[in-house]
Order: sequence, then C-alpha cells, then structure tokens
Amino acid sequence: MALLERRGERTSVTRWDPFAELESLHDQMGRLLTGNLADWTKTVGVWTPAVDLEETDDAYVVEAELPGVAKDDLNVEFHDGELVITGDVKEKERTGILHRRTRRTGHFEYRAALPKDVDADKVEAKLADGVLTVRVPKTAKSAPKRIAISS
Repeated sequence: MALLERRGERTSVTRWDPFAELESLHDQMGRLLTGNLADWTKTVGVWTPAVDLEETDDAYVVEAELPGVAKDDLNVEFHDGELVITGDVKEKERTGILHRRTRRTGHFEYRAALPKDVDADKVEAKLADGVLTVRVPKTAKSAPKRIAISS
C-alpha cells in the first residue's frame, strides 16, 4: 500500500504517518478522559511518558521511561496527594536528513493521585539508565498488620 505524501512548509516532501497521528489522538483522548476539559485545553501538545505505578507493602513506586533526559531537565513534585513529574525532552541537533521520527520531543507531564496515607517528607527520586524511579513511602500507621487468630 502506498503512503500519501504531504508537502511541508519548505516545500519538502514528507511522508504522512497515519499511525503517529492516531497515537497522538489516543494520548489526547486519554488526557481528556482522565483530567478535566480545562486542564486538557491548556496542555495540548504535552505528552505523557510510559509509566508503571506499583503499590508495595510500604510504598508506591513510579517508574517512568525517560531515555536521554538529563536530571536538570526533570521536575518531581508531590503536593496534596498528587505526584507530578514534568520535564522536557530536547530535540537532537541533526546534520543529516531525518527520514522518520517516532521519538517524542518537547514538554511532558505525568500526574498520579495517591492516597493520603503517604509520608510526603520522605519521597525519593532517582534517575538511572533512562528510567526515573520515584518512591513515595506509606506512613507507618497504614502498613499492613498481621492479626493473630485466637481459638
């Protein structure tokens, strides 16, 4: 099947990638459904990295894939039970002709509402091998307790 071609601003021929447009639409719809409409209209163009959110016995652990992102280009905040990870993926300066782009660049944002049983003063963030790991510990009173059964 032949792909349609679209002329860019500088009259160069670029291939139209329908899958990239579908992926962008999917991300925008996800933000629309998980956030409110006012927030979504302000963040069009902002994307969300691939993230795993895991709950362990003593903490919530967030792992975000951010290959090539420097520590100075990241911001991690925890306020009123919401973890917010924002930053920028800078576009690489190229000397040759770019034939296909599938990696995202620009501003990204990830938000996760966590229960109130966390210790906000002990949140830790670590960036290693392109993965940002944020550990939000639970409070001691929210830890599971084993109940002895009497006979």
